[in-house]
Formats: sequence, structure tokens, C-alpha cells
Amino acid sequence: MNILVFSDSHRALSGMRQAVELERPDSVIHLGDLERDAQLLEQEYPNLPITGVPGNCDGFVTTPLQRLVTYAGVKVLMSHGHIWNVKGGYRAAIYAARQCQADVVLFGHTHVPHCEQLEDGLWVVNPGSIRDRGSYAVLTPGQTPLCQLRRI
Repeated sequence: MNILVFSDSHRALSGMRQAVELERPDSVIHLGDLERDAQLLEQEYPNLPITGVPGNCDGFVTTPLQRLVTYAGVKVLMSHGHIWNVKGGYRAAIYAARQCQADVVLFGHTHVPHCEQLEDGLWVVNPGSIRDRGSYAVLTPGQTPLCQLRRI
């Protein structure tokens, strides 16, 4: 199983399309900015499951700002990151992930790619901005390493 993780697409769908065609994922996670981009991608790939959260540029939304999902036994906590103030550091995101016993915490917002596994096994992942940097992450539950950063 491989899962593509995008953030901060800001209406730049072409990079997401390229990554989907290149990676042929089983699922996609979109971490906001803009939620509408994930909806358009879902229309183009109706058989591709897409899960997402809204970002700070998505305006008034009823979608939860944070989600906890499980893929192949791997618990993933996701948010755009603004609710955890990730531009000031990852402490709140890591705390939230540990509170719900997640294996991975995903966020965007900073536009800067980041992928590391902490000493306790928690993966801290920011795919960066698919629009600004052409960057995204690939999660492969059950494989080592669990996460890789890539660029189109």
C-alpha cells in the first residue's frame, strides 16, 4: 500500500496529477490549502480514495480540522498544522500525536518538507508544498522506511 500526501496545493492541480500518475497510489491524503483542490482531484480520479482536512486558507468549513485514521494498522493523525502553530515548531503536533497514540503525525502549513522518525518511533511528516516546491510524501505502511519525501 502506498499513500500520497499533499499539502498547500493552492489551486495548482497539475503537480498533484503528475504525482498520482507517477506513483499510482492506493490512497491520497490532502492536508489543506485548498480543500477544493482535493475535491477536484477526487472528481478526476473517482476510484482513488482521498481523505483530507481543511487549511487556514479554506475559510469557513464544517470539515474537522484534525483527523485520526488508520491505514494497514498504522494510526495517522493529520491536520493542516495551523491549529498546532507548526510555523513556531512541532511540539504541539507531536504532543497531539502522542496523546492519541498515533504512529504518524502529518501536517503542512510551513511549505517546508520534513520527514523524521523520533526516538519513540513517531513519524513527523510535512510533505511541503506541492505548488511551491513540487514536493509530496509517500507513506508505505508495513515497509521501511515508512515515509519518503519526493518531488515532481
